[in-house]
Amino acid sequence: MTRRLVIAVDGPAAAGKGTLARRLAAELALPYLDTGLLYRAVGRRLLDRGADPTDPVAAAAEACALTHEDLGRGDLRGPEADRAASAVATIPAVRAALLDWQRDFGQRHGAVMDGRDIGTVVFPEAPVKLFVSASPEERARRRWVEMQARGQALPLDQVEAEMRARDAQDSARSVAPLKPAEDAALLDTTSLDAEAAFAAALALVRARMQG
Repeated sequence: MTRRLVIAVDGPAAAGKGTLARRLAAELALPYLDTGLLYRAVGRRLLDRGADPTDPVAAAAEACALTHEDLGRGDLRGPEADRAASAVATIPAVRAALLDWQRDFGQRHGAVMDGRDIGTVVFPEAPVKLFVSASPEERARRRWVEMQARGQALPLDQVEAEMRARDAQDSARSVAPLKPAEDAALLDTTSLDAEAAFAAALALVRARMQG
């Protein structure tokens, strides 16, 4: 039933989509792919070289040179990586370089894939699509707690301001803007704990699979 099944899980940062996608993948015995790591890794490669993440030529070159090892780096999270990832994600040549990689992964293995345009661009034909959201205030609080645990002491209001700025950039970009697919099931996790969110997501996925 799940052979080569692709489940698309989209949404903004810190909405809980990554945690949900990983748990759904384990529950359904499917591979999991965090597609956001591709853009973070491209951004990090640029930062390593002192290049500007908004430079389309440099960014496209790093996207084409991306390796699987780049996805395992430990420095792909945090405000600097967030900004770089959001910048390279607006560049059409970067998205084109990474699109075939994502599609090949899903077509060969089946997968639960999370990102921002899985259901709208990468796999618009996916039979199961979720769009996971939460209020900006709650998402900022979650990210702030994560950062505190990693020893990154930034003020909560700064975390929220940066998150709102990234939301605006991701939603306004001309290429693959952040938005729900027309046939996506919507899940707001603002008032849900991890278990309640997973139960709701699993119920939505099973309903779509059976439908």
